[in-house]
Amino acid sequence: MELLMRNMFQALGKNHSANKLAKKYGLQFGAARFVAGETIEKAIKAVQELNKSGKVVTLDHLGEFVFTEEEANESAAMCIQTLDAIAKSGVQSNLSLKMTSLGLDISKELCMKNMRRILDRAKMYGNFVRIDMEDYAHCQISLDIYRELRQEYDNLGIVIQAYLYRTEQDMKDLDKDKANLRLVKGAYKESETVAFPEKKDVDENYKKIIKTHLLNGHYAAIASHDEEMIKYTKKMVQEHNIPKDQFEFQMLYGICVELQDKLVQEGYKVRVYVPYGIDWFGYFMRRLAERPANVWFVLKNLLK
Repeated sequence: MELLMRNMFQALGKNHSANKLAKKYGLQFGAARFVAGETIEKAIKAVQELNKSGKVVTLDHLGEFVFTEEEANESAAMCIQTLDAIAKSGVQSNLSLKMTSLGLDISKELCMKNMRRILDRAKMYGNFVRIDMEDYAHCQISLDIYRELRQEYDNLGIVIQAYLYRTEQDMKDLDKDKANLRLVKGAYKESETVAFPEKKDVDENYKKIIKTHLLNGHYAAIASHDEEMIKYTKKMVQEHNIPKDQFEFQMLYGICVELQDKLVQEGYKVRVYVPYGIDWFGYFMRRLAERPANVWFVLKNLLK
């Protein structure tokens, strides 16, 4: 049943008609728990509250279904507007983005042009940009673009997914760039030909890449709500005397808030991934697919 529900939500997340319907009705039925709002003003208010509780943030203007150059340029403009709002408000926040929203599926050249626009603005403010990793079909091109842009910009990081077989080799390649990585398990539905089908194998690979990256001496964002992985990270950094300024824990907006607070109280840096915008449906569906508890939260909202 759990697998069936996960597959259903993942399929819905890619359905253009469902996405269009969701935009029409807005952030109802529980989505507002995981998405900070549809406007940058609401997102900044959410960031201010998180900063007050001792957490830093990465803001993500949601957008996945981009089919024209005009839409890609508009999405890039929203990323720049987000950076402007962060600077103006003085909140502690970076920027995360998906390159498909910047025209990656239209042309690499269009995506690169928009990435440079965003990175130039971030550099002006002394801010940092993280490229979110998407599905396997976009993995290689995302890494290629990251490496190319790293020749020009040092305020850029990317995401590595533990459920892919290729990840161990990718880690070795990225070591040469001293990459700032967000390490995740992975949230997309992938074929067994490219990804570990069993959770235990994903977990073991996740531990392996956490250890590898930290021992390489590079900055790591451990992005997980899995307390076992958090305990593993704590134990490893203590055993190897890794300073707390070499890593941070990252969690999603609206998920495991008590655990976030506990880590802050223990003196760890916690960064909350805060998405906002009108194109929230695909993101929301992946959150439901990941955690059955999220589905029950939504059902309770429907019954109210």
